Amino acid sequence: MGHPESRPNLPDLSELRIDDRKRKGSSIGKWFAVGLGVIALISIAYWGASALRSHKAEVEVAAAISPKSAPVGALLNASGYVTPRRRATVAAKITGKVKNVYIEEGMHVTQGQVLATLDDSDYQVSLASTKATRDATAASLNDLQVQLGNAERELARTRQLVESRISTPQALDTAQTLVNRLNAQIAQTKEMVRAADTRMAIDQQNIENCMVRSPYDGIVVTKDAQPGEMVSPISAGGGFTRTGIATIVDMSSNEIEVDVNENYIARVKPGQQVVATLDAYPDWQIPSHVRTVIPTADRQKGTVKVRITFEHLDPRILPDMGVKVAFLADEPPAPAKSADPGATPVALVPLASVKTSSGTSVVFILHDGVVERRAIRTGATRGDNIEVLAGIMPGDLVVVKGPDDLKDGQQVQRKQ
Repeated sequence: MGHPESRPNLPDLSELRIDDRKRKGSSIGKWFAVGLGVIALISIAYWGASALRSHKAEVEVAAAISPKSAPVGALLNASGYVTPRRRATVAAKITGKVKNVYIEEGMHVTQGQVLATLDDSDYQVSLASTKATRDATAASLNDLQVQLGNAERELARTRQLVESRISTPQALDTAQTLVNRLNAQIAQTKEMVRAADTRMAIDQQNIENCMVRSPYDGIVVTKDAQPGEMVSPISAGGGFTRTGIATIVDMSSNEIEVDVNENYIARVKPGQQVVATLDAYPDWQIPSHVRTVIPTADRQKGTVKVRITFEHLDPRILPDMGVKVAFLADEPPAPAKSADPGATPVALVPLASVKTSSGTSVVFILHDGVVERRAIRTGATRGDNIEVLAGIMPGDLVVVKGPDDLKDGQQVQRKQ
């Protein structure tokens, strides 16, 4: 038999073939990863869009005011603070330890009301001792009066005996001396009683001084001492002694104090009408007038102090509030002629709040965090304001500054 032809040893390539199941599994994994990436991108885009939608634009607003309350003819503007004319840090007249404090911040007090009491035990003891001494001294007067009566009778008998030449003049002198000495003792004892009464009055006054009272009707703005602390009318030189019990403010004496540049002080005079605006209530204009111009200047600041009185006080006006004032001219200038002479303005709004759209004047009004686009009819301008003949009413909040793409019904937040 012949031998078959020998074949060379070739590698087996069948092992390099990929199983169909594995090929399908790899394709599925790849598409799964791609799907996850797409979902992640969509989520990020959605989150970003939601964040942008949730971010509310900030707007600055101002209240539409009545034309009658609008300040016109302002000669000068200044700023200052509300200051009470009567403000006192109430202190005790004597040095002592606080026993009781009967007040709290914000409490209304009346003139003479007891704010606090000091420990008066030492003065009570001194009063009791002085009173006992006085009573003992006064009791000795009775004995001296009895002795004086007897001495006067002896003197009368001795005088009769001397006149009858039965007794000597020396006996008369002795009887007279005894009467005189008893009268002197009685007078001295009475003076001692009066001196004891004076010392008792001092002790009683010290006891009264231990009761710290309000000097006038007002409100407690600070409570400066607590029971157990030492208080003194003067500084003791250390940090452990209080000099006051409380600070009382008479709210009926609140007024405005402003510094006016000395270059413009000639424009201010007593009785001049002023419009005041508190920083805490920028939409509230308060009629006021100049009470006095302090006749001295501050050389460091180059200003003159002016005090202004409110026409009507209000509980919202509190001491140390910031306030801006406008000094008005005696005669307001004639208003500009309106484009519609027959129309009466119903409100005034800042010029910056009015926009023009297709030839129509519009404003955005803020209400409950949403702006409303509203068409208005405007009149003449008054300084930085413009008359509104129709469309809004005094008190409406109009947007003065906001984004350029502000839309009707958009949610916004008011800039503080």
